[in-house]
Amino acid sequence: MNQSAATDGGGVLGVIPARLASSRLPRKPLIPIAGRPLIEWVWRRMTAIDLLDRLIVAADDPEIVSTVEGFGGRAVLTRTDHASGTDRVAEVAELAEFRDFGWIVNLQGDEPFLPAGAAEAAIELVKTGWDVGTVAAPISSSEEWEDPSAVKVVLDDEGGALYFSRAPIPHDRTGSAPLGSAERAVPLRHVGIYGFTRAALRRATTLPPHPLEKREGLEQLRWLSAGLRIGVGIVGGIDPGVDTEADLARAEEILGGREETT
Repeated sequence: MNQSAATDGGGVLGVIPARLASSRLPRKPLIPIAGRPLIEWVWRRMTAIDLLDRLIVAADDPEIVSTVEGFGGRAVLTRTDHASGTDRVAEVAELAEFRDFGWIVNLQGDEPFLPAGAAEAAIELVKTGWDVGTVAAPISSSEEWEDPSAVKVVLDDEGGALYFSRAPIPHDRTGSAPLGSAERAVPLRHVGIYGFTRAALRRATTLPPHPLEKREGLEQLRWLSAGLRIGVGIVGGIDPGVDTEADLARAEEILGGREETT
């Protein structure tokens, strides 16, 4: 992580939203995995992103703040009534301390395996003119393609998002095309990391909810419907984040066998 200050309005601020309330895994940021809380594994992972100038945890509870500060990270206590992690990120971005940063990245608090290259791809997209930058990975199994918890995205010819859905898209009308058989029609799983220009983040978090967003449960449909351009970088396979008990067991196995670094 680049520790330089953002003095020219062009720095990159990384924000990890973290909240204790989780429908599937209560107190998720503080759940211990291989001897460390999940939020610490995420923090350690995100510090490998060279394009970040600052990294902050946006917490909804003092216990998360204390935990983050305990392992040497930096956390900010935010409001408890935010509807999404993006709203929490926006609150931090508007603090006087961070107003000089021109780009803001929403780094999910349950992604301890996110490659630095995926975050950097999202950052580069907004730096080159997209309102929002995100990434997606090819889907290689029918189980993942049909899983509603795996969000799918289809792209236009410029690499921008056309639509996000929990449904298996693009639909194969004939049923004859194997997964991954055509470059632009390859089913893609969206990876929930977002880079924003400051103006795009402000707009994204002040727009009213959209009917498509409510139907799919995907806030990025609000942004698309309002005309925000979302660039999508294609990255290699990425291990899923920690959202279920099965994910937790898998993370324990992976991280428990990994040589710890300081």
